[in-house]
Amino acid sequence: METFDPQKREVWKRIKKILKKSGIAAVLLVAVPVIGFGSIYNIQEQEQAVVTTMGRPRAVTDPGLHFKVPFVQKVKKVNTTIQGFAIGYNPDDNESKEEDSLMITKDYNFVNVDFFTEYKVSDPVKAVYGSEDPLKVLQSITKSCIRTVIGSYDVDAVLTTGKNEIQTKIKQMIMEKLEGHEIGLTVVNVTIQDSEPPTKEVMEAFKAVETAKQGKETAINNANKYRNEKLPEATAQTDKILQDAESTKAKRINEANAEVAKFNAMFMEYEKNPEVTKKRMFYETMEKVLPNMKVIIDGTDKTSTILPLDSFTGGGNSPEKEKTE
Repeated sequence: METFDPQKREVWKRIKKILKKSGIAAVLLVAVPVIGFGSIYNIQEQEQAVVTTMGRPRAVTDPGLHFKVPFVQKVKKVNTTIQGFAIGYNPDDNESKEEDSLMITKDYNFVNVDFFTEYKVSDPVKAVYGSEDPLKVLQSITKSCIRTVIGSYDVDAVLTTGKNEIQTKIKQMIMEKLEGHEIGLTVVNVTIQDSEPPTKEVMEAFKAVETAKQGKETAINNANKYRNEKLPEATAQTDKILQDAESTKAKRINEANAEVAKFNAMFMEYEKNPEVTKKRMFYETMEKVLPNMKVIIDGTDKTSTILPLDSFTGGGNSPEKEKTE
């Protein structure tokens, strides 16, 4: 049990009287609740906080109630949910913004392309202190990467078959550039919302190009069909020509070999009896050249020799010689 002390009670009355006269009591009455509530802050599930103490920031990621030192520590909350922004159109009314959507392709065609970029905070400290406006930096990087990638594809790929590849390349390029800026944001996804030629005239021209391409495909298919029909016939003709050539080649080789054998045999006979062989070759040649000739007149300055050929070919009597002066 506390002992009552009249002296202490008197001192406390004097303190109250002084505070009442100076207005300090009113200040304390207001300041104490303010300081009490100002030292507590709450973090939601989809939030993180950056607590700055004497200019040194640190991240607080656990949800729930947390304590901070009033007037010494400052707290700034950061939304960590996936957020997004549109490029090329207004998401409120879907109106096109040609200053962002109109681009030029690799084959020098204009095209309107709308994108939607999803992002989230990856580092709350850098998101708060890395840049004055990190979202604006991310938007500028995204626009630059989109134009760079679109400019490396032709209009067909942008409008039809290359959308998935284009989206992937844009995301990769943005991630690489964000590493150098350190703004605490990361890209989750980049999606092409819509892509089309910018004007009616261009759209009609694009349709004409598509029609021409279909005609090209038809012509190619017809050409392939014609080739498939004619190729077997041409192959058969080629085989026949090659076979005839091989046959002619073999025939010429055999004839040449026969002539060589005949020449070799004749040469052997010539070596044995040169004079007889020469005369025989002479007579056989003349018989071929002049088949109806009966005699040969070999004339000199004053004499002529008549050689009847019947005796050599078996068609006459014994050879006779007549000399005339």
